[in-house]
Amino acid sequence: MAALEHVRDALRAVATQERAKANAWFFKTGPGQYGEGDQFLGITVPQQRAIAKKYYKTLSLNSVEQLLHSPWHEERLTAVFMLVLIFQKGDEFKKDQIANLYLANTRNINNWDLVDSSASYILGPFLENNPYKMKLLTKLARSKLIWERRIAMLATLYYIMQGSASEAFAIIEILKNDQHDLIQKAVGWMLREIGKRVDRQLLVAFLNENTATMPRTSLRYAIEHFSSTERAVFMGKVVK
Repeated sequence: MAALEHVRDALRAVATQERAKANAWFFKTGPGQYGEGDQFLGITVPQQRAIAKKYYKTLSLNSVEQLLHSPWHEERLTAVFMLVLIFQKGDEFKKDQIANLYLANTRNINNWDLVDSSASYILGPFLENNPYKMKLLTKLARSKLIWERRIAMLATLYYIMQGSASEAFAIIEILKNDQHDLIQKAVGWMLREIGKRVDRQLLVAFLNENTATMPRTSLRYAIEHFSSTERAVFMGKVVK
């Protein structure tokens, strides 16, 4: 059984102060910003994925959870990568364990990269055939915690990839006027994916009904794959 300290040592062995400084700026850790107070060791994502892949089979779930509670951003992201790997390789019992651990620790999945690397890979498939799927996603979408709202939105990417837009539209309806930039981006991203992967006309119909009142950020993301002429027409309708 790998010790938690082996993982921490492996992470620190590839850390650099230069990258730590750059990451602290990129993830908005200043006063009042969404990542305020987060700490960085200075490790690339590929390095974290490699370490997660090396240790996930032998690290106990308790140790992975401890890593998820770390004040260091890269330790939490490495823990998220491990949870995804364990979930994907596990049987139904193990999947239940991982999903429940994930839901119990949403406050530690507290930046957009942690959410985006996990919600559609763990929560999406876990809830696929669960009769309480929309009840849980709706609860998360109505949370005061920005990361739970983003988890709800990103979890629906799994269903979009399966060709279903209904789950995403239900969450979009709750979040479409959210004031936080990171939620607006997530909403626009899922709208774009619906247009690309499910049915472009579903996206167009939504835009025709909501463009005038939806945030510009969401709209810009949603229409990224449209022609320049189409983008200009939709952006011209925004009043916010």
